[in-house]
Amino acid sequence: MQALWLENQQLSLRDIPLPPESREALIQVRLSGICGTDLELVRGYYPYTGVPGHEFVGEVVASPAAEWMGARVVGEINATCGRCEQCRAGRPTHCEKRSVLGIVQRDGVHAEFFRLPLANLHHLPEGLPDELAVFTEPLAAALEIQEQVQIHPTDRVLLIGAGRLGQLIAQTLSLTGCELRVVARHAHQKALLESRKIRPISEEEIQAKRWDVVVEATGSGSGFDLARSALRPRGTLVLKSTYQGEMAVNWSPFVVDEVTIQGSRCGPFAPALRLLESGEVDPSALIARRFRLSEGLKAFSEAAQPGMLKVLLQP
Repeated sequence: MQALWLENQQLSLRDIPLPPESREALIQVRLSGICGTDLELVRGYYPYTGVPGHEFVGEVVASPAAEWMGARVVGEINATCGRCEQCRAGRPTHCEKRSVLGIVQRDGVHAEFFRLPLANLHHLPEGLPDELAVFTEPLAAALEIQEQVQIHPTDRVLLIGAGRLGQLIAQTLSLTGCELRVVARHAHQKALLESRKIRPISEEEIQAKRWDVVVEATGSGSGFDLARSALRPRGTLVLKSTYQGEMAVNWSPFVVDEVTIQGSRCGPFAPALRLLESGEVDPSALIARRFRLSEGLKAFSEAAQPGMLKVLLQP
């Protein structure tokens, strides 16, 4: 089969063997999305070798359970053991033996076929098109913020970053009725926010130590510094991006201001699918480009351009 292959921070297009026989579902990819994590892997964020990618819509073509045959699906990215302390304590996304689709010890979805356990799969509603369903995983990640932090309509919430994930976070936070402002650098990002009646804000307009909740979604040191300066005492800082390498941080103000720091990553698929099906969240305007898998190298190059939104791959 054809696949994108990442090794030693070099991405190539290869013919590789089909995934070997197993008790997991064999899924034919219908559509996949290039995300920030894919790009960071190429830059060396994590020493991964294999097929990248974890945002997908697929069709089950082989399964140990007949009822899944032919199903159009999306899937959660953490394949867990179900037996370790974290799994038994109800924290499966932190499974001590997990593999992660396209990130850790498991080939991903920028290929013609891949495998996932049946337990990871979610049936797609019949009327939900692939172009929206492919956003299920990042939308679930956006919703994880509200699983972890209670957002009140009276809260002043600042989101730093209006890229691929930031736009979805903005749409989900706007549903809470909070006073939301979003730092966006590019004109098209601001226009997308305004089309959803979400107010963009410049860095110069941000009042220091006035925001109840600040979500940092840039993964940059400058974004982190801006988030810290904006947060009020006893406020909550949500870190929604990973940071490559090490950052020098003065932790004393975090202690003095009694700040809560919340890391946030994978989230719930069921409510994400409901929001997509109902149209309460509409990511269609986030699709910037579409490429064939055979054009995958060009697609990754396009996706890495500053301000680029979602780039999709189709076998």
